[in-house]
Amino acid sequence: MSTPVPISQLPSQQRADNGRWLILGVVCLAQLMVVLDATVVNIALPSAQRDLGFSDADRQWVVTAYSLAFGGLLLLGGRLSDLIGRERMLIGGMIGFACASALAGAATGFGMLIVGRAIQGALGAMLAPAALSTLTTTFTDSKERAKAFGVFGAIAGAGGAVGLVLGGLLTEYLDWRWTLFVNVVFALIAVPAALKLLTFHPRNRDVHIDVPGVVLASAGLVAIVYGFSQAESNGWNSIETYSLLIGGLVLLMAFVWLERRVAHPLLPMRIVTNRFRGGAYLTIGFSAMGMFAIFLFLTYFLQMLKGYSPVQTGLAFLPMIAALIGVSTGSSTLLATRVGPRVLIPIGLLVGGAGMAYLAWQLGADSSYVRVVLPALVIVGAGLGIVFSSAMNTATSGAVGSDAGVASAMVNTTQQVGGSIGTALLNTLAANALTTYLVDHAGDPAAKVEAAVHSYVVSFGAAAAIFAVAAIAASLVLPSGLIPAGKSDDVPTPASV
Repeated sequence: MSTPVPISQLPSQQRADNGRWLILGVVCLAQLMVVLDATVVNIALPSAQRDLGFSDADRQWVVTAYSLAFGGLLLLGGRLSDLIGRERMLIGGMIGFACASALAGAATGFGMLIVGRAIQGALGAMLAPAALSTLTTTFTDSKERAKAFGVFGAIAGAGGAVGLVLGGLLTEYLDWRWTLFVNVVFALIAVPAALKLLTFHPRNRDVHIDVPGVVLASAGLVAIVYGFSQAESNGWNSIETYSLLIGGLVLLMAFVWLERRVAHPLLPMRIVTNRFRGGAYLTIGFSAMGMFAIFLFLTYFLQMLKGYSPVQTGLAFLPMIAALIGVSTGSSTLLATRVGPRVLIPIGLLVGGAGMAYLAWQLGADSSYVRVVLPALVIVGAGLGIVFSSAMNTATSGAVGSDAGVASAMVNTTQQVGGSIGTALLNTLAANALTTYLVDHAGDPAAKVEAAVHSYVVSFGAAAAIFAVAAIAASLVLPSGLIPAGKSDDVPTPASV
């Protein structure tokens, strides 16, 4: 048996090749830290509530404090990556995120937990763009880049489902606090590796922080995200919901007006007006809207109607994770360099929508996991695997080095806003469907269970429609051809397929 050769003793080119793939591992761990927190804490909320004694009304703030800070500061985080260096932001973000996770996990009261979650969100907004822009600048060869984004897209897409699995296991067998402490473990692995692997570049003096733009963008995004969260709890007709959504829209319109006129914009309009990137951002936002249904309503179905424990529910999503990872890495290797995103992304969206439609068509109170839920999870996972690997690669393509951070931040921003819209919209549709069914079937002893299933079916049908609309929009917005290989807004390369 041959003795493995240390990386430091390999020839320089082979050492560089190995180093790139090890950097991919670090970046994926960093991304996993961020995306896990979208779902891993949700499963732990009942246990945290019993332990710390906060009310049902306060419970939403454990999620909202994170999402508001994260969504509001993403563009600033992306620009800081361009300014002071994505490597510094990546390492600093991982350390800070781990410390904030430890603070929240050690909470002795509700206030301490909320402060920790808000700091987590703020540091996550620094970490996520740095991770993606590091990947963007590390892999420049089109074939290597496609493979790398296949792996990264799999992590980004499957992270929510992984959070369900991990959250259930940690809560049931350890303690709810470990859903937060687990980030410290990830950081202890990733930070030393990053310090060894990454090359630190000097501060980019051509990048400046547009302070008025930061204020307008952050306030606008916070208002939009919070407005949709209030729509979920207070309804769409409340004055608070209208005020937040209209105010947020006005602020973002003012932000766009400003960015077209300042010398050093926070978000250069060339980032979003490029049809490759703009189409990818649109796709990611729509996908986040539709994805919400599979995580929330299928979790409700399995736990409330089928009697699954949190661990069993998490494990039930494993086939989806496997399909997403397998298809994401496979499609990126076999298709991404041969077929353009205008073909791949709509196909992935239609496949994912077909899985949602299957649930809407087949789901009933007596539906079995193997016959109904399992096939749907595999189909949705396969579709999302195609979408995320291609869309994330496309969303950061062609951006010059000084724009890599903010281009990456737009990926997370559209995902965050899309998720907020999906949460509010699908919850509202489900609640209305539930109420209508109960009114129409008053006196029926089985109405409560059937009404719940009906509300889930309506949500899955709406998610299928969202994916279909997204597929049409992507096919219209995305240009023909392969993803540009250069670091500028290149002319599309004619597709070979």
